[in-house]
Amino acid sequence: MTDIEKVLADSQGKGTALYGLGTETERFISEYGNSANIICLLDGFREEGELYDYPIMSIGKAIDEGVDVIIVVARPGSCKAIAKRIGAKCRENDVALFDVRGKDLLAGSAVKFDFATVNGETMAALFEKIHKADVVSFDLFDTLVMRKVYSYTDIFELVDLELKKRGIVIPDFTRRRLSAEKELSRSYAPTLEKIYSEVLHQIGGCFMSAEELAEIEWGIDLSTMIPRKEVCRTFREVVSDGKKVVITTDSYYNRDRIEKILAEFWIGGYENVLISCDLGTSKTLGLFDILVARYGGKSLLHIGDDEVSDIECATYRGIDTYRIYSGLDLFDSLGGMGTDDYGESISDRTKRGLFISRAFNSPFQFETEERRIGVSDAGDLGYLFCGAMVSDFTLWMKQKVMSENYRQILFCARDGYLLGRLYRKADMQTKSVYFLASRAAAIRAGMESDDDINYVDSMKYFGSPEQALKTRFGLELSNTDENSRRHSILNKAENQKKNYNRYIEKLGIDDGKLAMFDFVAKGTTQMYLERVLDRKMKGFYFLQLEPEFMADKGLDIEPFYSDEEKNPSAIFDNYYILETILTSPYSQTEEFDEDGNPVFATETRCDRDIRCFEKMQKGIIEYFDDYLRLLPDEVRTENKKLDEVFLSMVNKVEIKDDDFLALKVEDPFFGRMTDITDVIG
Repeated sequence: MTDIEKVLADSQGKGTALYGLGTETERFISEYGNSANIICLLDGFREEGELYDYPIMSIGKAIDEGVDVIIVVARPGSCKAIAKRIGAKCRENDVALFDVRGKDLLAGSAVKFDFATVNGETMAALFEKIHKADVVSFDLFDTLVMRKVYSYTDIFELVDLELKKRGIVIPDFTRRRLSAEKELSRSYAPTLEKIYSEVLHQIGGCFMSAEELAEIEWGIDLSTMIPRKEVCRTFREVVSDGKKVVITTDSYYNRDRIEKILAEFWIGGYENVLISCDLGTSKTLGLFDILVARYGGKSLLHIGDDEVSDIECATYRGIDTYRIYSGLDLFDSLGGMGTDDYGESISDRTKRGLFISRAFNSPFQFETEERRIGVSDAGDLGYLFCGAMVSDFTLWMKQKVMSENYRQILFCARDGYLLGRLYRKADMQTKSVYFLASRAAAIRAGMESDDDINYVDSMKYFGSPEQALKTRFGLELSNTDENSRRHSILNKAENQKKNYNRYIEKLGIDDGKLAMFDFVAKGTTQMYLERVLDRKMKGFYFLQLEPEFMADKGLDIEPFYSDEEKNPSAIFDNYYILETILTSPYSQTEEFDEDGNPVFATETRCDRDIRCFEKMQKGIIEYFDDYLRLLPDEVRTENKKLDEVFLSMVNKVEIKDDDFLALKVEDPFFGRMTDITDVIG
């Protein structure tokens, strides 16, 4: 029994209202009408009349008529907005409110992630300690710099992949590399070359020397490193204040490599660098003794992330300490933010690493009393919450296009603007065309019969018939009788088809197999574009809505999310957010003139809106570039469940970017405009 069936069973005998007047409601009545005591229909824009043999009422009248249960027959993003609109009225009158999947829309909102149980200190507390110190020592790894992988041991797996690419196979390489380091570190602090000498000793050698192997690991490791910006800023402030600054680090990298890392991230002005492998001893053995010996008699402060080697060992030697939480420590203190149950491949771990490197680059997460996790930059929103999902979809589409031998693909405007840019980074063999299109443009050129007009009219428009005619067909008629309306629509379509083809002729699309991209759609645009182009296409979609509604249309569509996958997934709750981001900064194409030039709609978004989603797109592009750069193609694996966890975090963390919070989800074809805050809950 599904959740909605349970709701209907529990509501036997209770008066039920369905919220929504679209075709989804008609299907719901057809499937469940006999299981529910349906009294009326509700709608945000209409409070009278009749549809599907039921009266349409206001919510107040419906309650007066005995409605105890309201089922919102709409997509999840819309459900959130509707729940905000009528939730108080429902609670006030003890009316249950569910969505069409059986989710209780009156249930409490998701708990925000915070650090209430983590014993961390503020930046102010750090500067208070710095002020008292004569010499300030900084740890390097996970303090001043961090890696874009989940754990430093993931570097070993990346090294193994690189070696295999070069024809070098070292059985059980990752384990051997780690065990060699741990074994040698028991008695002294080894260099990377010493570690690889031990690996070669264990396996009896290979075609590479220890020095060559060490250089490969060093290059890969350096490519994953980034500065922890706020800690580096603190470092520079301490240097500027004239205090003596020392870097004290456990590392198998020699001084030359450590100084290259410091130079790479503009970390300078230090008096000394104490490196375990140079001095032959680690923090747990004697490195802090060397620090004390060199700066004895002065007040010392050590800043580092490791609770044992940085804090306990330094404290034992009489050094004051301040713990900087590593990104992984912060992430783990939150239980992995719900990601722990979703995959442990190198691809999955890299996704977690990328998230951690951005979300927890700053260790100063304890500045407010609430200690809530917050994201204040739109670029971070794109990177953190959307990057993994969009990357997996792009690479899935690449695999499909290449395996099915498509040599050209249309990225339909405006949703194809960002996706096309990403796709070209992964596949330069396929001809990618940014194709000016929209539902309105395709419909205006594709109408051929009364059946077409009836099909379009069946899609509810939230506004007047005159507005619908103008928005969907580009017509303003003084005489709006049915015959005149239909004649005008079909007559215009003949000319628009010719105009559209004049545009298409300029694109150089050849006669070979043709694919197209659409983000979330039924297939309407594809159906009418096939008529304009007079050829079949294969549509690769993120989601296909209401596939059963299009089953008889003869369309070839393959969605990233199957119908079975999408309903229980977090993506169905949040794709509106992606849809708002994956768009073009240019206006929507409405139709084409006689020269095949596009006629654009009046832009409804302000410069602030466009700058905001462009920043989010930049974040997604940065994520995609990082993912492709770090992981070879053969180990990039799709994991929708993990991607969904990241995407759903948009509902769980505090978003502080006012420009993002001011965005609206626009759907001009349906006359809908929804605040993004209503969509994210």
